[in-house]
Amino acid sequence: MEKRIRRRIRIGSRDSKLAVIQSEIVMEAIRKAHPDIELELVTMKTTGDMILHTSLDKVGGKGLFVKELDIALREGRIDLSVHSLKDMPMEIPEDLPLIGFSKREDPRDVLILKDGFQIETEAGIIGSSSKRRVLQLKKLYPNLQFETIRGNVQTRLRKLEEQNYNGIVLALAGIRRLGLENIVTKVLSTDEMIPAAGQGILAIQGRRDFDYSFLDPFLNKESEIIATCERAFVTALDGGCSSPIAGYAQIEGNEIRLQGFYCEENREDIRIGSIHGEIEKAAKLGETLARQLKEGR
Repeated sequence: MEKRIRRRIRIGSRDSKLAVIQSEIVMEAIRKAHPDIELELVTMKTTGDMILHTSLDKVGGKGLFVKELDIALREGRIDLSVHSLKDMPMEIPEDLPLIGFSKREDPRDVLILKDGFQIETEAGIIGSSSKRRVLQLKKLYPNLQFETIRGNVQTRLRKLEEQNYNGIVLALAGIRRLGLENIVTKVLSTDEMIPAAGQGILAIQGRRDFDYSFLDPFLNKESEIIATCERAFVTALDGGCSSPIAGYAQIEGNEIRLQGFYCEENREDIRIGSIHGEIEKAAKLGETLARQLKEGR
């Protein structure tokens, strides 16, 4: 009897604890659907992980979190890479397409505060590297000041303990995947804080000429529609790492509803709006809302 050849897939990931956990979520789904596939996790530190003292928009934007993984894909050292969709640049290389997306984890943001700090009444310093988060928190808590903080979740938690921050703001999805929900002080609703486009969704990137049919049981069609809508909105606003933009889409029956947040760079006049329509027009709806907010409508 002919022996079956065992297929081997190499999965690329950033080397942070959260990135590895997220890659293992994908790997577990592959193992469950295809126990005959041998999996190897290949971790690496990206340029974005190493530059912690400079704002990303000054040194290359979100692409710095995928640069090394893109190179590894092109060179054939890995077969696919797993990313947080919110960290992906809007422009995706034609030869390295997004293969698909995970089911969305809770997209909300959370505040993690030092014991005893009363955010509603006290003046304090909140660490955040996101203009999106800072502008929305200023409206909720005008008594606060904000300072940039960079690094993975563990690095930011350490800085919260060791440095002069009263609190930090992070994505609930990452906190949940790390099993750290017990440290959350307050969960911010999507009305209080519109999430970043793609927040809570894992994106899988691969090579154009590779067969990824083994991923079909893992990929989520609803997330694909949501991602299309949210990323079309950000792209239409020329949204990169330096732009305070947020987009949050929800599917309701056969329709999709998009909340959008926009602020011109170096200004603080926030524009918020929403739009809804047929899910087949997800990208067009994102572009339409972007145009409306840009024109001040």
